[in-house]
Amino acid sequence: MLLIERIYHGPAPATARLVLTFEMRCKSRLRTRLDDGEEVGLFLERGTILRGGDCLEGNDGRVVVVVAASEKLMEARSRDARHLARLAYHLGNRHVAVEVGEGWLRLEADAVLQQMLARLDAQVCFLEAPFEPEAGAYAPGHQHGDESATVARIHHFPR
Repeated sequence: MLLIERIYHGPAPATARLVLTFEMRCKSRLRTRLDDGEEVGLFLERGTILRGGDCLEGNDGRVVVVVAASEKLMEARSRDARHLARLAYHLGNRHVAVEVGEGWLRLEADAVLQQMLARLDAQVCFLEAPFEPEAGAYAPGHQHGDESATVARIHHFPR
């Protein structure tokens, strides 16, 4: 099994690919497989959030690129910037991970949130795409409530 314990920032090109959903990219301890089927164990610093394009270094020196997997998402489109901000507000009020684009918001598919967005007059469609939600406005390590709780996944600045 390939063991990965650190992020790689060097110039060497990647020789392997690790395709992960957003949920999996939020785990600092994970047993999974490279896209060629080789088993891999991730043991990264707690609170690490991997993004598509990040590189990791295996214990054998190999460089592995992280690929954001396609996921089942909803896309809410808006008629104007004010309406889009209103939609984002209501999603943020529910602590939903959201990816922001030009005139749209993407989030994990959810029937209850679909109904809420429709009531707010959003144009909602379903698609499969890589999911790269916003990192959040708080510094790494920000927590809600019990300080012994796990760090909120999306409250981490991207590199």
